[in-house]
Amino acid sequence: MYSYDVVVIGAGVVGCAIARELSRYKLRICVLEKELDVAYGNSSRNTGMLHAGFTYKPGSLKAICAVEGNREFNQIARELDVPFRRSGKVVVGFTDTDYNNILKYKSIGELNGVDGLEIIDKKQLSQIEPNARGEFAMYSPMSGILDPIQYTIALAENAHQNGVHFRFNSEVLGLKTDNSHYQITTNNGMVTSRWVINSAGMYSTKISDMLGITGYVTRGFKGEYYVLDKKAGIGLRTPVYPAPNEKGGFATHATITIDGNVLVGPDSYITEGKEDYSTTREHLSGLVKDSSQMFDKVRPEFFIRTFAGIRWKLVNPDTGEVQDFVLERREDAPHAINLVGIESPGITCALPLARRVVQKMQEIDSLISNPDFCPYRKGITRFSELSLEEKEKLVRDNPLYGEIACRCESVTKAEILQAIHNPLGVHTVAGIKNRTRATMGRCQGGYCETRITKMIQEELNISEKEVLYQHKDSYMFVGKVRG
Repeated sequence: MYSYDVVVIGAGVVGCAIARELSRYKLRICVLEKELDVAYGNSSRNTGMLHAGFTYKPGSLKAICAVEGNREFNQIARELDVPFRRSGKVVVGFTDTDYNNILKYKSIGELNGVDGLEIIDKKQLSQIEPNARGEFAMYSPMSGILDPIQYTIALAENAHQNGVHFRFNSEVLGLKTDNSHYQITTNNGMVTSRWVINSAGMYSTKISDMLGITGYVTRGFKGEYYVLDKKAGIGLRTPVYPAPNEKGGFATHATITIDGNVLVGPDSYITEGKEDYSTTREHLSGLVKDSSQMFDKVRPEFFIRTFAGIRWKLVNPDTGEVQDFVLERREDAPHAINLVGIESPGITCALPLARRVVQKMQEIDSLISNPDFCPYRKGITRFSELSLEEKEKLVRDNPLYGEIACRCESVTKAEILQAIHNPLGVHTVAGIKNRTRATMGRCQGGYCETRITKMIQEELNISEKEVLYQHKDSYMFVGKVRG
């Protein structure tokens, strides 16, 4: 049995941010995650926007943390070596109703302290984003784009280098307390801890119930996406959103990713399945119809992939009204911090929420600063983004930089090897993909996936039957095709 000062349940973006923030203190910290890597849930299934904070109720935890997280992100991106661009965002409209709805959100944003919001005309819109269609727009210069998976990995690796222990394939099955420690039963053994942090995302109500904090209801708002080839993103600089509807939500939008693809989506409909990530012809057709009026490259020749994500929103069980984030410590569970309903803008809010978790702990516990804490983490160098001179130097130093493993994304064997030997000890094909972008190009792994699996076999000295794609039991091979 392993014993810790703090156990964080869930290795999504918020759980990893909490782990990193806690590693600033002299604590024995563990993160329990049911999957085989970080960001295998909804932290990886979203648009990758750094939100400015103009859609959230003034004074709400969502609004406060979104603005706080947005303003600090340039520094955070430098510390963690994650790709980020403050791209801005345009919210376009065509009708008087659109104009009034946009003005409403401009007013909300100003109340929340969002900087630089302005209404622009058609000519100004064309200058900011030539690919956008609209008669007018609200321009939000503080909005940005990032890779949510890379960000979560960076938070986790930085936490790990500061002493945090990650236990994957460890689903929490039960919680008991003797008022001094929690006994946490998982499918992979038992651990004890003085503190428990519930950051279980879509399963947060389940863990909350285990803690004795009952009554919370979440509802899954599912959204589907198309991923467009980088050719569709040529010239697109700024995410393009439609004017909010009467209920305050946004319909399908077109977002340039930090790597140059375009995401079209999401739509929104209710799902009961916790991990219902299937996509449907009906909803994908709706994406094309809704997005074509404001972005002109939503065409079949650019489609390379589809995916879905689910926003598990906390709702009033009687009215169905969406509620604010919950971040609480209760006297009847004093050594537990409970986070429920953390959905969008969870990526933007992750570190501000993490700091508030620490503040809640400090209300009853004296935390001693860790003098050895280092906020900096170095990611895998992307060969494709270097200058010719830099590439030549790397190849001279390590010839494996001269061998391409993934042609679409120009990922080298040297990068694949670094990913295989990542600090968290993740050895799945999807883990390599998420760290290098190999298999994410036009052919979606048709060329490189077999090469990656062979490198995993050779580096780890395992058989082909032991190579996993992403989840437990997701075996790549059942045996050899030829004897």
